[in-house]
Amino acid sequence: MNAVVVRATSGSVPQLVASATALFAEDGGQRDPWMDLTWPRREGSAYFADLLHRDDSLCLLAFSASGSAIGHLIGRIRRPDPLRPGAVVGVLESLRVDTAHRGIGVGTALAEEFFAWARESGANQLSVTAYAANESAISFYRSRGFAPFELTLHAPL
Repeated sequence: MNAVVVRATSGSVPQLVASATALFAEDGGQRDPWMDLTWPRREGSAYFADLLHRDDSLCLLAFSASGSAIGHLIGRIRRPDPLRPGAVVGVLESLRVDTAHRGIGVGTALAEEFFAWARESGANQLSVTAYAANESAISFYRSRGFAPFELTLHAPL
């Protein structure tokens, strides 16, 4: 793999927004007719800037050898609540790797950095959500130890 994974900084918010915009178009845009594809451009800068200043959040960027951003990962820590008082969950909120750089370990490097951060942050469980039709994402997550836990079903009205 010729990529470098780094923590995002305030100066790299535009790269996070660009990667999230591509993820929304590629994933949600193909699988969710209700997805607001303009959200990253409209709200992303403020959202990611806020995450960069929080102890319970992780923003990573992957860069190619030439220095261009080729992927991102957003992680959060969800603290225990009354329904699951023992669960400290590392939530993999968002992960994307440019199509030209898939299959060479970039996603794995991002995920491994997230796993280490979640452990250091006290998580005792990880979670991720993927569209049921996104078989490649589900396969990627399963190969890293994720297994079905809950199932959300939707029906049109």
